[in-house]
Amino acid sequence: MSKTEDNIQPDIKLLSFDIDNTLIDFHTHKSNFRKIWKKYQSKNDVILTYNTGRLIDDVQDLIHRGILPEPDYIISGVGTHIYDYNEKQVIKEFNDILDDGWDLESVEKIIQNINHPINEQPSRFQHAYKRSYFFHNATPELIDSIEKDFMDAEMHINVVYSGEQYLDILPKWANKGNALQWLLQKLNIDASHALVAGDSGNDSAMFDLENVKGIVVANAHEELYKYTKHRQTYHAEGICCDGVIEGLVYYSVLSEEAIIDKNKDHTDDFFIQQELNNIAAEDEDGKIALIREGYQKAIEALKKNITPLGFSACSIKDNVTNGTDENYHSVWARDGAITVIGSLPLIQDEEIHKCQRQTLLTLLEHISHNGQIPSNVRIKDNVPDYSGVGGICSIDSGIWFVIAFYEYINVTKDIEFLRKYISDIKETMRWLGAHDSNNDALLEIPEAGDWTDLFGRSYNILYDEILWYRSNVCFGRMLEMLGDYEQAGEYIRWSQVIKKEILQNFWPSTQQRLFQSVSFAEKQFTLGDTSYLIAQTTPFDFSWRCDTLGNILAFLHGTVDSEKAHQTFRFMLGVGVNDPFPVANVYPVVSPGDPDWRPYYTVNLLNLPNHYHNGGIWPFVGGFWVKFINKLGFRDVAVSELHKLALINKEGITDAWEFTEWAHGTTGRPMGKAYQAWSAAQYISACHDLKIIK
Repeated sequence: MSKTEDNIQPDIKLLSFDIDNTLIDFHTHKSNFRKIWKKYQSKNDVILTYNTGRLIDDVQDLIHRGILPEPDYIISGVGTHIYDYNEKQVIKEFNDILDDGWDLESVEKIIQNINHPINEQPSRFQHAYKRSYFFHNATPELIDSIEKDFMDAEMHINVVYSGEQYLDILPKWANKGNALQWLLQKLNIDASHALVAGDSGNDSAMFDLENVKGIVVANAHEELYKYTKHRQTYHAEGICCDGVIEGLVYYSVLSEEAIIDKNKDHTDDFFIQQELNNIAAEDEDGKIALIREGYQKAIEALKKNITPLGFSACSIKDNVTNGTDENYHSVWARDGAITVIGSLPLIQDEEIHKCQRQTLLTLLEHISHNGQIPSNVRIKDNVPDYSGVGGICSIDSGIWFVIAFYEYINVTKDIEFLRKYISDIKETMRWLGAHDSNNDALLEIPEAGDWTDLFGRSYNILYDEILWYRSNVCFGRMLEMLGDYEQAGEYIRWSQVIKKEILQNFWPSTQQRLFQSVSFAEKQFTLGDTSYLIAQTTPFDFSWRCDTLGNILAFLHGTVDSEKAHQTFRFMLGVGVNDPFPVANVYPVVSPGDPDWRPYYTVNLLNLPNHYHNGGIWPFVGGFWVKFINKLGFRDVAVSELHKLALINKEGITDAWEFTEWAHGTTGRPMGKAYQAWSAAQYISACHDLKIIK
């Protein structure tokens, strides 16, 4: 059983990891694994083993050059040698097994007589128990025919084909799995205590061991995905070593700090230095005191939103309704989900925990026959509403719900609750997926179809696509928890397609791809480069604006790496999206006369420049902003921003600590409803993320 099925953490005693395109990039040798392993290995006594197609001398060269850390064992040559690194010698007992039925001269003769374009690999890849060849794009039928040729010659050997180009002929007992099994028996370690990782077909034998745990990196070949789909496999979101580190954190071999630790150090950046210099002059004790006061006030504000149906959007008692304002007195899927996620650190508070669960239940009880999560459910009469402004459905309501449900299950480990509602959530995923009408992996969003319901954007919207990526990962993880590894892998693999499309479509570059037809929008992208993911693309145009929340979530949810996130942080810091308070939702604002201006922005004067969704300051986004900065590794800056967030949450329209809905983008004056649930919840979450509150 994996830890996700019975909630018992597996005791990992031995790691068996492929090297090329798993621990290191094959072409560049780029890898963070050595740095991370050297820092965290003292915290455990797990045995590190490399299980690779490379020969021993080749692996030792990588170690001596400081690319890989020193292991305990090296299984080399696709399972044909086992090298005791500490004793500096090959384990001869294993090679004695391989001699049975192995005739190198006969192997070479049969391969030479095969009527297919097979070429021998260089001598450095050959040894007495291994013959390696290049055989490009061979079909399964061709590989079967080669195996038959050996069987006809009464030779029982092992044929391994991987990467759509590498053919290895080995002794019948030789492969990565058999070698690992032999080593485990020698060390008296059960396979259930072993963790393997790989990227291609020649790694599949490692995953064959009964009860072995596995990591498949995001860049893995389709052949390995197909082979491991029924097994206890963690499908990583990161490629190469980033995926391995992610898997090691998942199996608790490494602590969560390892994820952040792999970021490149940017503390010498001029912008960051300026921030740190300013922070140094601030009263640290005073900041922490206000932050902690705000934390207690946030809990009070959150509890004002507890109702029999779940979290209300804002405190009913403290906000008088006027016309459509009555909608605030509802359990909103979007607001409720963000509130549930933010308040999870308070899961031990029985009253809050009960409301978290009830919020999810209320929304599930009103799921439509085709899987749509309601936009909101009115508290006074338990009546659902599936639309927003102008009767347009709220696409992100369902996406946020899937993410929140996963986060709730991940904290509570309530597998029975998950099992009861997994079919409903699957229907929601299908309903959401139907909005990808052209099957390009991205959702097509109607105007006013998400949280910026009075702000004109549509089609492929960054914010929604980031959430769509995350929801596919979350649904896959929930299926993993139930042991459905095949479906889990399908969703997580699809999430990687979504990620690729997001990066390709929303991060413009002047680096044109030659000899490839491009769309109108892509041609326009070649006019310049950005330091952030742009807000929107359509088949006809695009928006160069910076959607603050979309870019923040992109890094928090792993859609962009730390290097891109750092570029984005420098840009947003430079243009002042966090001034006077964190954080304005868009930069630059839309002004009358701008092609993006809509006449309805003047309705109730809500979306004038620097108002509401048109550059207003949103404290709930500020909570995500603080976590974004902390994940980048700039904790001191994050604390300073959390202090500013405390200041805006303390500002009130009638009283202090009202945790208002939003504030004016330039004056910082609080506006909207008081005691907004998601403003309080995300402040609580940010405090815990910085470990200011234990």
